[in-house]
Amino acid sequence: MRFVRFAYEGRVEYGRLEGEDIQPLAGPPGLELRPTGPQVPLGAVQLLAPCEPTKIIALGLNYRDHAAEMRMALPEEPLIFMKPATSVIGPGAPIILPRQSRRVDYEAELAVVIGRVARKVAVDVASDYIWGYTCFNDVTARDLQKKDGQFTRAKSFDTFAPIGPWIETTLPDLATVTVEAYVNGERRQQSHIGNLVFGVPVLVSFISHIMTLLPGDVIATGTPSGVGPLHPGDIVEIRLGGIGSLFNPVINDEDSGNPGPSESGQL
Repeated sequence: MRFVRFAYEGRVEYGRLEGEDIQPLAGPPGLELRPTGPQVPLGAVQLLAPCEPTKIIALGLNYRDHAAEMRMALPEEPLIFMKPATSVIGPGAPIILPRQSRRVDYEAELAVVIGRVARKVAVDVASDYIWGYTCFNDVTARDLQKKDGQFTRAKSFDTFAPIGPWIETTLPDLATVTVEAYVNGERRQQSHIGNLVFGVPVLVSFISHIMTLLPGDVIATGTPSGVGPLHPGDIVEIRLGGIGSLFNPVINDEDSGNPGPSESGQL
C-alpha cells in the first residue's frame, strides 16, 4: 500500500494511492485512515514530501563500500547525525546549490518512516514501529563536510533532504531492495539493502534508545559507494526497487529566488 501527501486546489492533504487515483484521507495515514472525499487523479495533483518529520536521523558509513570509498574505518556502532526538517523537499522540487559550497554530492538512500511513538524499542519488535519506506537523497556539501570535520553544516542546507514520492508500507523482502542513483539518466550508484552494516531493526532500536522517535520521523539508512557531485541543470533520480523513484532538478542559489521549503510548499 502506498500513501502520499499532495497539494490540490489550494489545499494540502494526505491520501492513499489506488492505481492512478488518490483517495484523500483525514490526517496523516497510520494515525487516521478515514476517507474524506472523492478520489482525485494522480496526474492532477502536486506530490509533496510524503511525511512531515520533526527530525531526520541519518547514518554515516553504513555501507562497507562507501566507507572504503571515503577511506574511513567502519564504525563499531551506528554513526548518526541529524538533518533539520527545514531541509525537506518533495518530488520535483529543485535542489539548490548553496553559494558557500563548491561541491555538492547526491547520496541515494532508503528512508524508514516511523509510524508510532518509539522509545527504547527492542530489536525484535522494531518493525512494529515502522510505517513504511521511501526514497531519500542525503544531499551533502562535501567540501564543507571535510572542512568542518563534522556533518551539521554540510547536511543541513534548505532543499538538502529530498523525500518521496510516496511511502510504501508493504515489501516482500526488505533485504532485496535495490538502491540506485542516476544523474541525467546515467547510473552512478548501485547496491541493495542487504549490504547495510547495521540493518533497519537495529537502527530503529539503537536510535530509540537515544531519542524518542515520533510518527513521521525519518531514518535515512546510509548510502553505498559511487557518491559524486551535482551541477546546475542536472536531474538526479533516487531509485529503490519495489518502492519507487524520486526525481529532483538541480539549480544554483542565485537562480532560485531563494524560497524556503515552507514558502515553496514542498515541506
